[in-house]
Amino acid sequence: MRLNYYPATDSLYIDLLERPGVQSKEISEGVVLDYDAEGNLVGIDIDNASRKVELKHLTLSKLPVVEQTMSS
Repeated sequence: MRLNYYPATDSLYIDLLERPGVQSKEISEGVVLDYDAEGNLVGIDIDNASRKVELKHLTLSKLPVVEQTMSS
């Protein structure tokens, strides 16, 4: 899973699976779910992210993390 924040557009994209999305569904204003060809959820796109989610803190709890990468 990968979280990508784009400050120029204030959008947050959460890659859940490394597969291309072929279908999108807006579930609320500015929140779009992306699905692959088999109907699996592969990503979440959040517009105006700084107004919808807390971007300054990220807490991972009890995840079976093998690799951890931080970049800015």
